[in-house]
Amino acid sequence: MNELSFAQRSFSEFFWFISFGSLNAQNQQMSNGSSITQFLLLAFADTRELQLLTFCLFLGIYLAALLGNGLIITAVSCDHRLHTPMYFFLLSLSLLDLGSISTTLPKAMANSLWDTRAISYPGCAAQLFLIVFFISAEYFLLTIMAYDRYVAICKPLHYGTLLGSRACAHMAAAAWGSGFLHALLHTANTFSIPTCKGNALDQFFCEIPHILKLSCSDSYLREVGLLVVSACLGLGCFVFLVVSYVQIFRAVLRIPSEQGRHKAFSTCLPHLAVVSLFLSTVVFAYLKPPSISSPSLDLVVSFLYSVVPPAVNPLIYSMRNKEIKDALRKLCEHGLLQHQ
Repeated sequence: MNELSFAQRSFSEFFWFISFGSLNAQNQQMSNGSSITQFLLLAFADTRELQLLTFCLFLGIYLAALLGNGLIITAVSCDHRLHTPMYFFLLSLSLLDLGSISTTLPKAMANSLWDTRAISYPGCAAQLFLIVFFISAEYFLLTIMAYDRYVAICKPLHYGTLLGSRACAHMAAAAWGSGFLHALLHTANTFSIPTCKGNALDQFFCEIPHILKLSCSDSYLREVGLLVVSACLGLGCFVFLVVSYVQIFRAVLRIPSEQGRHKAFSTCLPHLAVVSLFLSTVVFAYLKPPSISSPSLDLVVSFLYSVVPPAVNPLIYSMRNKEIKDALRKLCEHGLLQHQ
């Protein structure tokens, strides 16, 4: 058995185990899916000049994301003054952003540079798993970061108790672990569904809704059901975010001094901006009216939620954060001194 067949059989067997499907249905799904060895992604440009321009644009965005997130990771790791729960979660967020943008953009750059649209079946499965993992874990982590800001502002006397180093590690591990399980279930479920409507995806990376469009049976409804459960979980996190910030704003407005209110707001606004950017792009991507849906719009919207937040988040957090600026300045000065 070659590597491709082994990957497909593993995904099918796992899904059969978690959904108690019948053995006959499983064998039929594997035989139907085995005819697909690769998928065709949607190209950003048709002409060679635009493809090269797209490659250069993507390369600039990718390098900016690597630099921005890399600087935050380095600053938080090297400056002992930043060894606090807020910056620990920020470091974890930067790692997830690096993983998220590295899952989609390098493949898009390679396709633009080499004028191809193909992605292998195992490569598509890996890409789908990783993008769901990183985006899910990031959403869970942003929810935890809202709790961190809530405790810091509304219950400052209990901050050290509720958010000790062990508690922070456990919460970050829970976010990453939940994202991993979420991605594993969706990937196993999606790639166990038989496809018979070609292999062309109207997207620049492997995305669940576009793979489901290739389904040739009602078995895709199982994945739809899992997506509904995920949406309910996401809604629960959203409600938690809203309630947390309502409490935060009420507490900040009760602070008597203007300087104290400004300092409290300055620690919340970057996180609130990142959450707003993340949620607005994801919600529009998946909940926009079908009447305005088109391959070009889907391409742009998916680019916005999968590429723009990882590239912009470091800028949002460093613009109004004096501690990050001081840590980066200290690193630069230290580097210059060593160079001399």
